[in-house]
Formats: sequence, C-alpha cells, structure tokens
Amino acid sequence: MATIKEIAEVVGVSSATVSRVLNYDDTISVNDETRNSIFRVADELGYKKKVINPKIENVAFLYWVSDKDELEDVYYKTIRTEIEKEAAQRNIKLTVYKKNQGMKAIDKNSSVFIALGWFNRSELNYLNRIIENGIFIDSSPDERYFDAVRPNLDSVVTQIVDYFIEKGHKSLGFIGGTDRNIDTCETSMDVREWSFRESAKYYGVLEEKNIFVTEYFSVEEGYRLATKAIEALGDAVPTAFCVASDTLAIGALQAFNEHGFAIPERVAFFSINDVSVAQYVSPPLTTFHIDIPLLCEAALDLVQERMIKGRKITKTVFVNGTPIFRKSC
Repeated sequence: MATIKEIAEVVGVSSATVSRVLNYDDTISVNDETRNSIFRVADELGYKKKVINPKIENVAFLYWVSDKDELEDVYYKTIRTEIEKEAAQRNIKLTVYKKNQGMKAIDKNSSVFIALGWFNRSELNYLNRIIENGIFIDSSPDERYFDAVRPNLDSVVTQIVDYFIEKGHKSLGFIGGTDRNIDTCETSMDVREWSFRESAKYYGVLEEKNIFVTEYFSVEEGYRLATKAIEALGDAVPTAFCVASDTLAIGALQAFNEHGFAIPERVAFFSINDVSVAQYVSPPLTTFHIDIPLLCEAALDLVQERMIKGRKITKTVFVNGTPIFRKSC
C-alpha cells in the first residue's frame, strides 16, 4: 500500500500538503490541478487512509422489546447483540435502556438514540423533544423526525410470490402476523401481508380463504394457523405458502408434517429471516436471509453521519434480502 510520502514524491509537493488534501482540510491553499493530482495518484498507487473512528458518547440504545417477544423470536435478540458488538468496534459508547425502565430513565443529555421495538405516540413525541437525533431499526414510525433502517420486506415477499408462480403454483397461501398500534390497541395489516396480497392479485391467484394471520410471530401461532388452514381447507390447501417469519414457518411445518402432507411435493414453504434453526428443521427451511449485521452496521452508519458529519435531513435505509434455498420448496 502506498504511503503519503510516496504520493508526495510523485506529485512534487510536501507530505504535509498530501496529508491535508487527503483529509479534506478546507483551510489549505492549493490549486485544483494539484488537488486532483493528489487524489489521482493516491488512487493509482492504491493508497488507503487509515480509518480512526472518533469516539461517540452518550448514545442511548432503547430496547423496547418484551421478554416474551424476545423469547418467541430470536430476531430481536440477534439485533441487540449485533448492535452492542458493532458499537464497541466503532468506539461508540452505548447505554442500554429496556422497556420496563420507562422513558424517564433515559438520559436527556444523550447525543443520539437507537431504538428497537414498539413505541406509542406519546413516547415518540417525548423522544423527539429530549433527543435531537434518533435512528429506528426494523421500523420507521415517523420519517419526518427520525432515521430508520429496515429490511425491504415488500421486495422480499414480491420475490417469493414471483418464485412460486415461476414454479407453476396456482394456489398460494399466506401465514403471517399483524402490525400493532400501541396507542389504540388495534392491529393493522403488516407490510408482508399487504405485499403478498398485491402480488397475488397481480397474478390472479389471490384467495381470501388462503390467508391466515395472527397477532404474534411465534412457533405456537404458526402451528395454530397451519392447523386451522388444514382443518378449514382440507384437500384444497394451497400448494405453496409464503410465511412472514421463520418462527411462524417452523410451527407451520410441524403441523403439516403431523397431518401427513409431503413437503415440498404437496405443500411448499418459503419464509423470511433465516434464523439459525431454520436449517435444522424437517425439512430444512427455504427462507430469505435478512442480513442482521448489515442492518446494524447501517444503523450505526446513520449515527456517525449524524454525530460526525452533522447530517440534519432524515434518512431511511432499506436492506434487501437474499434467498437461501433448502428443501421446503
């Protein structure tokens, strides 16, 4: 790898000049030709600037996930551990606050917050008042005021339906969960169900009787919904199911196995998340891999953009998924 001294010798300027230009020092007086030459030679010689992450302190990590939700869906725990690990590597000091501590426990001097979980409107308003910068992971409750990093679930579900249609399936089912409105205690349609409906409608295979949803993303609920589908539809059970999460899919597989359905010959399953246990169920689950480390890296990128670069405009980042084909479809 090239050094600053080598670049300086090729360009014909001092090492100090090269260093200041490569570090975007606006106070240095050099003409555009020299500045461009420095960047060109640095690129040609393969120069890579050593990255030193400035320390960012007083970052509040709001882990608003109940013990029950964490136990039923390993997705949230994985995000929590990845955020903590990546923050340590980036010299970002986190203070973790859990839901049972309440909003008043959060340090009002926090420079920025990272949030995972479910927040009601009064909590969002409170956060917006006390902390200027906020990043949500896995949700975007108010894009006017907060940054967000989310899996591109709309695209993922569309690709699942496309795949089933390409494989010749003409009867598709959906097993999923609902969104929660903490303020009203009402449920609403989750983006995965919405995307499934739109894609199935596009192909002319949308049938209301083939859609089964619950409030909770758990193995038990997946088993219950699959059993309900089998009892309600009998031999008319769809030949393929899009399942909103691996936890639901694991329960659904168990129910269909118990009822003697051949998987994937009679019923195929395509799920989302790629949790570690997905490869060990019977049959191993075909699923879309959601890159949780990448989600967490993107969230901390947003923190650094806010705190180091001074970005003020809110930003939402969507992370695409990757299909992992196993034996359930």
